[in-house]
Order: sequence, then structure tokens, then C-alpha cells
Amino acid sequence: MKSILDATGSRRGALRAGAASLAALSLGSLAQSPAWPAKPVTVVVPFPAGGGTDAFARPLAAQFARLTGKQLIIDNRGGAGGTLGAGIAARAQPDGYTLFMGAVHHAIAPSMYPKLDYDIEKDFVPLALIANVPQVLVVNPKNIPGNFKAFLAQLRGKPGGFNYGSAGAGTSHHLAGELFKQQTQTFITHIPYRGAGPALQDLISGNVDMVFDGLGSSAAHIKSGRIKALMVSGAKRSPAFPDVPCAAELGLPDYTVTTWYGMWAPKGTPADVQGRIVEDLRKAVAADELKAIWASNGAESASLTPAQFGSFVSAEVKRWAAVVKVSGAKLD
Repeated sequence: MKSILDATGSRRGALRAGAASLAALSLGSLAQSPAWPAKPVTVVVPFPAGGGTDAFARPLAAQFARLTGKQLIIDNRGGAGGTLGAGIAARAQPDGYTLFMGAVHHAIAPSMYPKLDYDIEKDFVPLALIANVPQVLVVNPKNIPGNFKAFLAQLRGKPGGFNYGSAGAGTSHHLAGELFKQQTQTFITHIPYRGAGPALQDLISGNVDMVFDGLGSSAAHIKSGRIKALMVSGAKRSPAFPDVPCAAELGLPDYTVTTWYGMWAPKGTPADVQGRIVEDLRKAVAADELKAIWASNGAESASLTPAQFGSFVSAEVKRWAAVVKVSGAKLD
């Protein structure tokens, strides 16, 4: 009888201990997973309003809020080819209330800037690839009339007589221009701006002759007729602008430059909060309203896991390092 009581008592003790452990685990989980978000979430966009990153960040923020009831506040921090805002985001409190929406420029920056106060691969955690768009060569039709063939003849007939604006030294706009010069054996003066928005405004006003831009920020201006698209990069035309020839059919088969946009969080952001953000971003990007906006801007969305996005960024850092080396591009 005593052994039975001892055994029963042991089982009860084990059950009580198990219940206590479960309660402690539950409390621990609750402590690690506070209600989020308890306040608006800030998205640092490292370029001024009106640029490509901004053109995708704002519709995304609006759709994100509609689907989740969670407000995303866009904080434009332009300067230094997008690296200024990236540094600000990297130093933000890693609590899920500051996100960073960067672009291909941030895979180029490590090869262009000798000293950065952040590391895109070490100081951030990748969340999602938001959009991918082809680069487009846009001109002011008053400064450069005619088609691509006439444009190229003008460049070759007057070396240094034309200029191109970019979103800043070391951005994809800059390198797209340098690659174009290399492959067409032309010389065009580079004029860096604090973002694509200011560069496009000067293009529209006629202060610069051309911009190698992502379709996302140029699309509306092309449709309005304020600027003219002469070429999209790559081997196929953009469905959003089927009348604009691609580089391959214009005799530039190796001219392939795309602009992509992605979302990161500062390193140290709780894993469970990361998971919630990723799921909400996935829902927003998959919404029909956003798909329509992306299509009108010539953009495609990609379904990558955070790990796949991280691998993609690492590969892009290596790819652009090779492009910078071959092109000889330097900070102005």
C-alpha cells in the first residue's frame, strides 16, 4: 500500500511540476511576445519623396494599413546615395517599430563607399523582396528629340555635350549610366542628386538631358508625356510600355540593369515580431490593388522567404562589386 501511495504521490508531484513548468513557459512566451504593434511603425525610406523607393513604399504602406489596421509612417531620409538613411535605420531600436525599405543601391554601396557606418548584411535582418523593375533610359524630349538611333548619333557627335542625372553617386542610376557609356563608347557627364525624385524634376524642367531610372518612378511622367522613354534594359520589352524597345533589340544585348526594392529590420528585432511583419507584408503585396499598381509601374513582385531574400542580397553585393570593378565607376 505504501508503495502505491508513494507512486501516486510521485505522479501528482510530477504533474504539479509539469503544470508549473508549462505555466512558466507560457508566461515566458508572453514576456517575449508583447502586443505588437502598440503604436505606429516607421519605415525609413533613404531617398526623398518622388523617387522609386518612395513610389513603392507609399502604396505598400497604405495597403498594409488597410489589411492589418497597423499604420506605417514613411520617413524620407535622403542623402549619400541612400546610405545616410540606411545608417539611421541600422542604429534604430530593434523593437519592430522601425523598418528600412532599401533598394539595389544598397547592394552597390559597399563597393562604392570606402567607409559605411552600417553593413547591409550584418546590421539588418532581411524580411521581403517587395518589387523588381527594369531600368529605363528617359530623356527630356525638348533637349533630345527623336528615337534611340538619332539619340546615339547625337551623343557620339558631341562627346561631353550631354549629361545625365542620378539618384546619387554609387546608385544603380549612376552605374547604369556608366555601363551605357562603356557599351556604347560614348561620354556623358554624370550629375548626382540626393534621390531620383529631384533628378527627375530637373529632367522635366530641362536642367539635365537624361536619367537612367527605374520604371517605378518614371512611369507616371512617361505616361504624361513630360519625359520620353527611349529604351528599357534587358532582353524584353516591359508589358507596361510595350512601345518602348528593349536594349537587346537596339544592339545592346549585355545591357541588363534592374532596380529592386526590399524591406529589412534592424538586427536584434525579435524573431516573432519579424514573423508577423513578414506575414503582413506578404498579404499586402499579394493584394489585387497592389498588383495593379505594380503592373502599371512595370514592376514584378517576387515570393521569397526572408532567408532567400538574404541570399539574393548577398549575391547582388558580389555581382555589383564585379560591375563596379569593370566599369571603373567612382564617387564624384
